[in-house]
Amino acid sequence: MTQHNRAIFQPSGQIQFGIFFQGVNSGTIWKAPESGSQTDFESFRRIVQTAERGKFAAFFLGEGLRLREHLGRPHALDVVGRPDAQTMLAALAAVTTNIGLVATQNTTYNDPADLAHRLSSLDLISGGRAAWNVVTTDNAWTGANFRRGGYLDHADRYKHAEAFVETAKRIWDSWETSAGPARRVLHEGRHYTVDVSPRLPRSAQYRPVLFQAGDSPEGRNFAARQADVIFSAHPKFDDAVEFRRDIVARSVDAGRGANAVQIMPASEFILAATDREAQEKKAWVRSLQIGPQQAIAYLEQFWGRELTEYDSDGPLPEIDPVVEETSETRGSGFHGAKARQLADQWRAEAKDKGLSIRQFVTSRTARVDATFTGSYTAVADHLAQFARVGAVDGFNISPWLIPTGLDDIVNHLVPELQERGVYPTEYRGTTLRENLGLETPVRSNEPVQV
Repeated sequence: MTQHNRAIFQPSGQIQFGIFFQGVNSGTIWKAPESGSQTDFESFRRIVQTAERGKFAAFFLGEGLRLREHLGRPHALDVVGRPDAQTMLAALAAVTTNIGLVATQNTTYNDPADLAHRLSSLDLISGGRAAWNVVTTDNAWTGANFRRGGYLDHADRYKHAEAFVETAKRIWDSWETSAGPARRVLHEGRHYTVDVSPRLPRSAQYRPVLFQAGDSPEGRNFAARQADVIFSAHPKFDDAVEFRRDIVARSVDAGRGANAVQIMPASEFILAATDREAQEKKAWVRSLQIGPQQAIAYLEQFWGRELTEYDSDGPLPEIDPVVEETSETRGSGFHGAKARQLADQWRAEAKDKGLSIRQFVTSRTARVDATFTGSYTAVADHLAQFARVGAVDGFNISPWLIPTGLDDIVNHLVPELQERGVYPTEYRGTTLRENLGLETPVRSNEPVQV
């Protein structure tokens, strides 16, 4: 590829799928008769093997560093945590052959030398299928679980993350060849000091693939400089096209190629044989995702008090919240909202639209912008449009049911996409990097000390 071409984005004409096994939150239904367990290995084995049958590129696990709370107590309506991502992915490597294995790992509460070694271990035992979803955290609530506490200023989290990722890359780059010898890596910085002699050689894909999900300007710049794939929040067509334009510009500004960073937005699929059946299924799914208890509990997070005396089929509470600002104890979506101002806005909106508590909460929590609903053929036609213009490289699907939530996608949607020539019929190679169509990293020749 010429230098000129590297600055011009070229659509691949293809899309790929990943699966995001979320574990917590109301998007996954755990109370249906068909639901499995969020901790049993069988749930993970069944769905990852279904994904591999459908030629999915990657299996993606989130991370829970602290049990989520509700009004100062463990959240009774939440599932009890999630297994450690790298432990689960190491087990899944033994029952899969081609699918990529993506572990979400935090740069704030890990050490670069240790995490680089553990990810290298997963990459080697899986034959070059490991990936790292790089996330940051700065809040004291999560930090209380760790000896450092919530020590990291919000403004510094990406600076810290970049130094972390650069150090990990240097460790992976340190081998002259896949057999050695390795050079010593030194880092002395504001947050930690590292003097490490790498313990493992390169994998079949050189080093783990890097995912990143930040959407702020700082997060986008970080991804443009460091990531191979962005796990984005822009699945609607026009929004996805604009996001692609922005990331291409940032990647080129960072000295990388226009196609260097792939984009896979988070998505939900509700499908059936006909559009009408899909809409009926969607209503059923939503009724299970947000029941009366979930609706009341959602409002309680913003009101800061129990609201069990209110009917979930009635109007929003007329009383004001007892907190000024919501905390992050149920995740980032509940952090920093101006509670009383928000309550006024929500009451007005619900009254104007004639919505009950449950209907309003459903409208707030459903993945409205990220849901593809329709017949297999209609959704396949729509996704083919994304592929033709290169709006995205794929979709990271969050199934609403575990472990059978991919069955209709693999059995019906994937064949429709393959018939349209926009979805792989076979894996390209044996590594995640090959299957995503990513270039092999260029080994850094910079000095050892970073």
